[in-house]
Amino acid sequence: MAKHSDSKQVAASARKARARNLRLIRVFVSVIVVAGAFCLGFFVRGDQSMLSALGFTALVGDDTAPGAAEQVNVFNSLSKRVEEVEDLLSEESLDSYDLDQTTAGVLASVADATEDPYLRYYSPSEYAQLEQDGGDDYEGIGVLFGESNGNAYVVDVFDGSPAQAAGVQEGDFVVAIDGDRGRQWSQTEVLAALDREEGASVVVTWRRPETSGSEGGEEFTTALTCTKSTTVNVESTLTDAGVGVITLRQISGNSADLIRSAVEDLESQGAQAYVLDIRDVPGGYLSQAVEIANLFVRNGIIVQIETNSGVTTRQATGEVITDKPLVVLVNENTSAAAEVLAAAVQDNQRASLVGQTTMGKGSVQVVRELSFGGALRYTAAYYLSPQGRSIDGLGVVPDFVVGAEDGGYDNQLALAEETAQSAISV
Repeated sequence: MAKHSDSKQVAASARKARARNLRLIRVFVSVIVVAGAFCLGFFVRGDQSMLSALGFTALVGDDTAPGAAEQVNVFNSLSKRVEEVEDLLSEESLDSYDLDQTTAGVLASVADATEDPYLRYYSPSEYAQLEQDGGDDYEGIGVLFGESNGNAYVVDVFDGSPAQAAGVQEGDFVVAIDGDRGRQWSQTEVLAALDREEGASVVVTWRRPETSGSEGGEEFTTALTCTKSTTVNVESTLTDAGVGVITLRQISGNSADLIRSAVEDLESQGAQAYVLDIRDVPGGYLSQAVEIANLFVRNGIIVQIETNSGVTTRQATGEVITDKPLVVLVNENTSAAAEVLAAAVQDNQRASLVGQTTMGKGSVQVVRELSFGGALRYTAAYYLSPQGRSIDGLGVVPDFVVGAEDGGYDNQLALAEETAQSAISV
């Protein structure tokens, strides 16, 4: 029995040895094959015909094509990822989807994922409504609108307007128009929606934040009748001290001409200095802001515009209307093109700024029509001051910071007039 047991152990040991040797041989052969394939790869990597013959068709490409090593794939392209999902749904899924609705949903998600608060997709019907915007002369509800982070808000309520009668106040945000809450209402969209015939009705839901610009707040709804807007865009007056005060409500298509006329009128009355009040001006036409600056700035850069292509500048034309002392009034609602105007006179040392730091809306939005219908609104440029200071998110800081009204007394205007008057004798 002992001999039989010993023979079994010997046989078992022999089998283990053979198995171990066999594994070593296999590993050795595998190493040789891998090494050979690796070398072969270097040898044939430039031989397209050999690669095809070996069946590596995925590696065959055009070496002469520019950017061949940077081809778009699912790892660096949103469109390729969506295309892959779309192919699966069309070829294998038993369900279907509405193309227009899905497009709107996908692009809305893209907009939410970016850091651009103004990026928005408009469906064909929404874009058609935007194109019907009547511009400066439209039937409205008596409200001057601005925009903050893509949301339209009330900058000013005109005296005797339907909005004033309904209790709408400065700082109220638009939540819905005619019950439509399915979007974030921008200034452009609100103006288009309110572009109706005189006498037409509109229901607007507002949000009144507890503090200026804060989230949340009480909502209320108003039923309003559209009327013809007859608000004067530019007003002027001459103080006893010889200071001409010009108030601008918005930078519309003819604002520069109106400012020019106001200065000429005040000059004829003997004005010795000027205060330009652009408080609560919610931007407008950049070209008009540049033209207004040209009325006062004799030489230098008016504004720098930063795009993906680089930075361009707008220069002063030298055709000023007056060299007399100038003070510009600004506040937290001075926005966009109005901030360009403020920065232009400040950086060129043409005027002192009085009031509060401006809104900091130094970006430019464009709306581009899409080939498949609808349009995309996105930020395409940023305004920089003549000295290259960023405006977006920072605003323009006045030379003299002062609060607004105190018990009905306009502290800002009083300081601006005093500053202008003191410069007359300098």
